[in-house]
Amino acid sequence: MPLTFDERVLKTSESLINGFQAVFGKHPGFRPAHARGILLTGVFTPTTEAASLSSAPHFKNASTPITVRFSSSTGLPQIPDTEPNANPRGLAIRFNLPEHNGRRVHTDIIVHSTPFFPTRTGEEFLEFLQAISASPPGTPSPTPVERFVGSHPSTLAFVQAPKPAPVSFATEAFYSVTALKFINAEGKTTYFRYRVLPDAGEENVDEATLKDRDPSYLYDELPKRVAEGPVGFTLYAQLAEEGDITDNATIHWPNTRPLIKLGILKVEKVVEHTEQEQEQKNIIFDPIPRVQGIEPSDDPLLELRAAVYLISGRQRRAA
Repeated sequence: MPLTFDERVLKTSESLINGFQAVFGKHPGFRPAHARGILLTGVFTPTTEAASLSSAPHFKNASTPITVRFSSSTGLPQIPDTEPNANPRGLAIRFNLPEHNGRRVHTDIIVHSTPFFPTRTGEEFLEFLQAISASPPGTPSPTPVERFVGSHPSTLAFVQAPKPAPVSFATEAFYSVTALKFINAEGKTTYFRYRVLPDAGEENVDEATLKDRDPSYLYDELPKRVAEGPVGFTLYAQLAEEGDITDNATIHWPNTRPLIKLGILKVEKVVEHTEQEQEQKNIIFDPIPRVQGIEPSDDPLLELRAAVYLISGRQRRAA
């Protein structure tokens, strides 16, 4: 996973990491965002439609082993599952591909439990974090964050979008933030966004019931569910059509755009407790595919998010 040489992106990335730490505190060894999480392993089985859209190896192979991480929002390593700010939840999926010239090869998907994102650029997101940091309890209204949200419609849409707590990670739906593009064997390009839907169906907890749930109900329930059998998700691609905007994460495509089934994800086992902590520190997910058959769009968030993940990941490993 290479680090960008773009000085502007590097500076903004480092400022974002500092911004997360200003809001949530410094927690060495943990991610600055989505700090709380759990790693599991499983397998991905593609459909024939996937191979027609992309020449990516995991769409051509009969199956591919995967590593997945379910997570909660914020940089707080022990944020309660019942805390509203733990939403949106996150899901990162690593496709562990065959080694090449003795080196490990992989590609990742990173999705969230809302299709909304608060800003188009990293610079705007940094302003948002700084406004949050400058608006502690007791700050006179309008606070800096109130002023920012009021002047940024996409941020307001993100804040107002429903983010209910799920019954289980296994009953949560997840969505891409940014668009990517498939390239098939004939060289045809198709822009798309991922969508990951639970085989168990979407099911949420109402606010009244949530108050009585254990603070770790999601992280306690998932291992028990997996012990009884694989947890399934279906991976889809929402395809863009001519004229759809593909470089702005805050703009959604119409629901009439086709959803193509790419394959089945089976989550089968929790990473052993003795390995969980170290692997959480070591694994650095990458929002840029870096694999044949899938390429980034021109969305400015992609390079920035990749830099944030890599820089903070190196800090995490060194802690």
